[in-house]
Amino acid sequence: MRYHAPWITAAVLTFLVGACVAPAPTAAPEPTKAPEATAAPAVAAPAAEVTAITFWHAMSGSREKVVKELADSFNALHPDMKVEPQLIGSYAETLTKALAAYKTGNPPTIVQVYEVGTRTMLDSDAVIPVYTLDKGEVNWAEVVQPIMKYYSVEGKLSCMPFNSSTAMLYYNKDMFTAAGLDPEQPPKTWAEVEQVSKKLMEAKVAQGGFSMGWPAWIFEQEFALHDQLYADNDNGRSGLATKILFNSDFGVALLTEWQRMAKEGVLIYGGREYSANDPFLAGQFGMLFQSTSSLGGIIKSAKFKVGTAFLPRLDGFDGVGNSVIGGGCNWVMKGATEAQQKVAWEFLKYSFTPERSVIWHKGTGYFPTSLTAYEDLKKEGWFEAEPNHATAFNQILSGKDTPAATGVILGDFVQIRDITGAAIEEVVVNFVDPKQALTKAETETNQVLSDYAQMHPQK
Repeated sequence: MRYHAPWITAAVLTFLVGACVAPAPTAAPEPTKAPEATAAPAVAAPAAEVTAITFWHAMSGSREKVVKELADSFNALHPDMKVEPQLIGSYAETLTKALAAYKTGNPPTIVQVYEVGTRTMLDSDAVIPVYTLDKGEVNWAEVVQPIMKYYSVEGKLSCMPFNSSTAMLYYNKDMFTAAGLDPEQPPKTWAEVEQVSKKLMEAKVAQGGFSMGWPAWIFEQEFALHDQLYADNDNGRSGLATKILFNSDFGVALLTEWQRMAKEGVLIYGGREYSANDPFLAGQFGMLFQSTSSLGGIIKSAKFKVGTAFLPRLDGFDGVGNSVIGGGCNWVMKGATEAQQKVAWEFLKYSFTPERSVIWHKGTGYFPTSLTAYEDLKKEGWFEAEPNHATAFNQILSGKDTPAATGVILGDFVQIRDITGAAIEEVVVNFVDPKQALTKAETETNQVLSDYAQMHPQK
């Protein structure tokens, strides 16, 4: 779908009729002057009424500038419409504040919600599904399939995919070279991650081997990558999830691997979100597992050659799934007037166009959500010139389409991810037994799921 600004053309043909005027007689008396008419004051044309909407988001740093440019370009095309982007805080804060604002009767028109808030938004009764706003203008087959499948419920999208990402491995090619490693051969398994890390440390080019951002999300990614279900009812897709499945042989084995590497000083714990990015850029360790959304910022800030690679596999588990979608989706909230809904829908359509998807991808590292945008980037030679931008796409399009690989949708997933994040911290920071930590997290998570099911009985 290509987007064109509304325009109007008018042709005005004016005929000028000239009259011949005879010269006045030379001796004629001067005629009596009539009183001068008082000119009526000019009446300015009424200004076009502008319908403004608020767009709450969680895009900080360099991403905020790209969001602002997106809104500014839309507003320039629509003099009668205005989108006002507002940075609210973290993903969790943006979700919580938007639902609280809805309850008090003053919600934003559009809110960006990260993927773990999907079930919560669907059951909130606070949203206007975007498919109800569509009058056949959007070809939904244009949405990149893993993104479409993650956010779809019963084949319909209730939100407009916006900033979609996945996780991948970033690594310092200069460090690899200095340690005698091939910079074009990143590790493919967790065992190889450990081996490479030790060589970097033995060569004294790094204090540690690797760190990770969003470790609870990396944990989820590994389940999907190995075709391991994270929750019952097909990860909450064939019915509301009532039981968590991460306290499994696979979950325990993965955390046992992480704990051993943490004890060796190979794994450096870097917090729950983006805090590990700065020490990676400072050269404290040679590898980082992080969202593709960090790619733009890392490439701009790094004083070394950056490499990217697929997520590693865990030896002993042969299931093949896929990496899954992270990032966020834009939701229209109830309380918007009909005029505001119109502006919101125009903006969502605009953000999804191939042209804007390309700009968004190049400016942030997030996937372009449009297949046409992806093809346009390939034709342009973008991925050949910027191979790091191709890694995540190649990864997410190379796996298998299974229930486990589609991604998990849980009620109150925000709280559940906090529980999982705390369990991982216990394992890699305080060295609590992995089985013990996961058993505790399983009990707490199942209680959250039970409470959610009671509050949101399914029809």
